[in-house]
Amino acid sequence: MRNVSDVLQQPVTAIKGIGEETAIALHDMGIDTIEQLLYHFPFRYEDYRICALEEAKHDEKITIVGKVYSEPTLTYYQRKKSRLTFRVLVDRFLVTAVCFNQPYLKKKLALHETVTLTGKWDKHRQTITVQQLHIGEMKQQKEIEPVYSTRGDLTVKGMRRFIALALQQYGDAIVDPLPCELLQTYRLVSKRDAIRAIHMPLSHEQLKQARRRLVYEEFLLFQLKMQALKKYRREQSPGIAHRFSDEQLQSFIQSLPFPLTNAQQRVVREIVQDLKSPYRMNRLLQGDVGSGKTVVAAIVLYAVYVSGYQGALMVPTEILAEQHAESLRALLEPMGIRVELLTSSVKGKRRKQLLEQLAAGDVHVVVGTHALIQDDVNFAQLGVVITDEQHRFGVEQRRILREKGQSPDVLFMTATPIPRTLAITAFGEMDVSVIDEMPKGRKKIETYWVKHDMLERVFQFIAKQVEAGHQAYVICPLIEESEKLDVQNAIDVHAMLTHYYKGRYRIGLMHGRLSSEEKEEVMRAFSVNDIHILVSTTVVEVGVNVPNATVMVIYDADRFGLAQLHQLRGRVGRGQAQSYCILVADPKSETGKERMRIMTETNDGFVLSEKDLELRGPGDFFGTKQSGMPEFRLGDLIHDYRILEVARQDAARLIDSPAFWRDEKYALLREHLQQSGILSGEKLD
Repeated sequence: MRNVSDVLQQPVTAIKGIGEETAIALHDMGIDTIEQLLYHFPFRYEDYRICALEEAKHDEKITIVGKVYSEPTLTYYQRKKSRLTFRVLVDRFLVTAVCFNQPYLKKKLALHETVTLTGKWDKHRQTITVQQLHIGEMKQQKEIEPVYSTRGDLTVKGMRRFIALALQQYGDAIVDPLPCELLQTYRLVSKRDAIRAIHMPLSHEQLKQARRRLVYEEFLLFQLKMQALKKYRREQSPGIAHRFSDEQLQSFIQSLPFPLTNAQQRVVREIVQDLKSPYRMNRLLQGDVGSGKTVVAAIVLYAVYVSGYQGALMVPTEILAEQHAESLRALLEPMGIRVELLTSSVKGKRRKQLLEQLAAGDVHVVVGTHALIQDDVNFAQLGVVITDEQHRFGVEQRRILREKGQSPDVLFMTATPIPRTLAITAFGEMDVSVIDEMPKGRKKIETYWVKHDMLERVFQFIAKQVEAGHQAYVICPLIEESEKLDVQNAIDVHAMLTHYYKGRYRIGLMHGRLSSEEKEEVMRAFSVNDIHILVSTTVVEVGVNVPNATVMVIYDADRFGLAQLHQLRGRVGRGQAQSYCILVADPKSETGKERMRIMTETNDGFVLSEKDLELRGPGDFFGTKQSGMPEFRLGDLIHDYRILEVARQDAARLIDSPAFWRDEKYALLREHLQQSGILSGEKLD
């Protein structure tokens, strides 16, 4: 007798009714085994429930029942093409029905006869374009019919038949990897019933329960891999169990010039737990622009110093390194902690002296750029590595810095709000902390959406702000003119503003083609108010702190995603004065208009990131195909995020439970992990 789990690995030709020719057609679709055929799920369903017209949405496919109210009119066009039109009385609505290229229906339709019509509904014209017509009421019609993707000579009808044959002959061989406790806890149907119902649902409720069951399993198996990876990485990475008392830490927190928000306190507790554990910390800290991540970094660096270790903070640009060093000195030096800056600008004798002191342990905290990962940079005892805007650094660069110590703890910080659903999926092997609360007293940035014909007023507003002693950013999508995109470019806008203000203000220009030194120079001039208006592409997006800047104008704002618009908006609002963000856009698409509306309605980066995810999808959110996002057969990260969260919690609990690794009821889940290569250590690097 063949093993039950092997039965479904047989070729599709084992199914009576599928021959070699069909098998070749299925192979072209990546379907070779019975299991692959059963897992070829419908991508949508035809809904044949009778629809109430007052609830029907425009452009939706609907099914209605009514009586023929007018004689059908048949017209021909383009030689043999025809259009048949007649009126149908549906309850109290008089609907126009249109049938294309079905002239024979004219003789079949009689006045006052009942008809069932399925087709696309035009709410504005009260017209249905008929795809299916049935004389009389359809009593035996299924509520829902699955629609499959097909290729070549395969048809949807054929696919339905092949899957029905597979279920009929081999449905009993489907094994359930989920233990009874999970099925009972969430009232999930068995896998066998779920697969049958996803292909041949008898009702919408049955389909909903089948999908819910299969999505949970899909997410659970994925999260088990993530949690196992996290556990094995942690256990194979013995870290430093830092020794410091809660009293010492609280004393430092009390010395800070402002109280921590509740979110900061929660995040600090999570990180402290990591620091005290014997395993290496591998944590992502998310916080909106201005939420206070630097203060959390200071607390971490203080705790590590008390424990007798050094700390390093690596940032993408020199100007950002200088700003961080200045902030950290103000907070840490009163505690006797020496903070130094190491960038490519530190040269000669000064650099040599600094490197000697760092290697001797006389420098407690070093803030720097890529200069930190050069060969001659050595630490006495590196205890923590903090990377700001970690996606700006390559994996190799982060690894080199990490290896300058004996398994130092690692904290990644980002001001890019990543939706929780993506954070726990893309960063499933990391712990994620979120500062989702802003410090009290911060003024909300006022955001306005204007069309291009209002630019004159925008320029006058900028002038008013500059006259009051403030500064402005003007952001453009492109560096110079492009024939492909009709969008404002930085070089043209700089020339136009220079002409418009006739030398009254100093106007700077920054874009990606400038060298690092040139960019740094422009930003330095802007930060000390030597430049009043800075025209730039999105290179100013990350980290730059110019408290005097109060206006952010973004040209062709509909070309940017919400997350990026929010990052750009975060460049202002850093001082005491009221700040403004002006979005200049004439969006053609509904999505573009929706983005502009959302930006004017909320300043919450996490709300925006969730909306961005809904509008763009996970792949686009992270950038074309570099997203690293897994492809799920059924699960939808946006709409099924609650199931994803539950699956993550369950997976974490199972992986940490000794019973999971020995009990027979978890054998199939363990087998899945074994097949993924994680238990053998293959995926640990």
